[in-house]
Amino acid sequence: MKPNHFLLFFLAIIFLSCSKNNITPEFIEQAKGRYLFNPDETIEVYFENNELLMKWRGAEKIKPMSIGDNTFFIKEMNEKVQFLTNPTDKLHYLCLIPKEKETSIKYNFRKLKNDENVPSVYLKNKEYNKALQGYLSIKEKDTAHVYLSESNFNSLGYREFRNKNYTDAIEIFKINVALYPESDNVYDSLADAYKKSGDTIKAIENYKKALAIDSGNKRAKKFVEKHDN
Repeated sequence: MKPNHFLLFFLAIIFLSCSKNNITPEFIEQAKGRYLFNPDETIEVYFENNELLMKWRGAEKIKPMSIGDNTFFIKEMNEKVQFLTNPTDKLHYLCLIPKEKETSIKYNFRKLKNDENVPSVYLKNKEYNKALQGYLSIKEKDTAHVYLSESNFNSLGYREFRNKNYTDAIEIFKINVALYPESDNVYDSLADAYKKSGDTIKAIENYKKALAIDSGNKRAKKFVEKHDN
């Protein structure tokens, strides 16, 4: 082995040894879990053979590079991060290391509790009340948030509708109604699901709400006139 190759090999061994020494059982217990990347998206941190790994945006096995002192570089984010405890709320955070001109620490991504999820996960798990509360909380902070698309909820609802899962369709459409109470379309969709489920009374009720906002809905008007005696 040439001298320069030997030196590189020796330095690599030292680097790997130092990296492994940073991964203590206490650190694993503190760091593993899901972190709130944004109101409806998480970063999951897990370990295999004492190696820190992440799941994020469809990538199942991101391998952050240890650069010492429980600090890691994530090339997928082009960010250096640390796992810190916020002295104010005593919660664990995944923190972006401040840039050159920044001095104060920002506690960016809060670690979620074991039983805590983002709204889209609650929705996927059919925990509709929890999903609704999560989406309402997002709307309270940002009414134009990308995760609050009326058309997306409508599409999800009609996907269940086409699969004849009318109960699930109703619950999804109800979330859309709660988020967009001034839209005639959300009531029309909910009425469609109630009609298919056999609940004529609630179908009429929601078609009437749609008509109160847009009286030009001929299909809704025809149904109401036929059944509202």
